[in-house]
Amino acid sequence: MIQYSLKCANGHRFDSWFQSASAFDKLQGAGHVTCAVCGSSEVEKALMAPRVNKKAEAESNATDLRSPESAAEEALAKIKAHVEENSDYVGKDFASEARAMHLGDSPERSIWGEAKPEDAKALIDDGIPVAPLPFVPNRKSN
Repeated sequence: MIQYSLKCANGHRFDSWFQSASAFDKLQGAGHVTCAVCGSSEVEKALMAPRVNKKAEAESNATDLRSPESAAEEALAKIKAHVEENSDYVGKDFASEARAMHLGDSPERSIWGEAKPEDAKALIDDGIPVAPLPFVPNRKSN
């Protein structure tokens, strides 16, 4: 695995991991490397310093991966916190619960959970308002 610092044509900088240098070249050539912020496919490697792993240095410079590093990550963290605090997590029962609420078989409330793509499409086709969330749910029980 190799990590590259990348930069898009709009000046956004981000890091990404690739299986190898040739894997990066192949993916970039096919237009599959896109900016994590704006989606631009005009992405190139940015200058980066070599990384030397020293155990003591690594321990003293350890970063908290739970803390947002950018304004976009902070905004996503706020959205996630708002959704978790103001709605019920129904897990993999999301599609059936959303349909039951739409039909009046279950009381209306704010819910969130997981649905297979075909189940989400069926909800939309039936006029049931749903939207994808820009984060992965924490694995927790009801």
